[in-house]
Amino acid sequence: MVGIVIVSHSRKLAEGVKELLDQMVKGNVKVELVGGVTAEPGTLGMSPMSVKEAIVKVMDSEGVLIIGDMGSAILSSKTAIKMLAPEMKEKVVIADAPLVEGSFAAAVEISAGGGLEDAKRAAEESKSLRKI
Repeated sequence: MVGIVIVSHSRKLAEGVKELLDQMVKGNVKVELVGGVTAEPGTLGMSPMSVKEAIVKVMDSEGVLIIGDMGSAILSSKTAIKMLAPEMKEKVVIADAPLVEGSFAAAVEISAGGGLEDAKRAAEESKSLRKI
């Protein structure tokens, strides 16, 4: 099953998104979060090493989808992917999607049996929901 890594500058935001996802899909999708530079409350940012560790935690044969909250979260994610073993790199993709809506859409797709590309597409298509 595809795993999801939520990358946010705010640990509280990432924890909130993960909490909602876990309730929505009843814990049937592996979700890891990266938020804040440290576990200390109120620290913002993230490190590529933390993103890499989260990827490794949720990795399985189907891969990992990363969803980030803004530009530097994506840059940290790209750096983390470069640190992975070659066989893992090709199983990790980053969705160009809004953090909350994209995470939900991807989790629902994965819980319904969708693969990595299906989850990425669902996350990215969630952008159109903002136009309603």
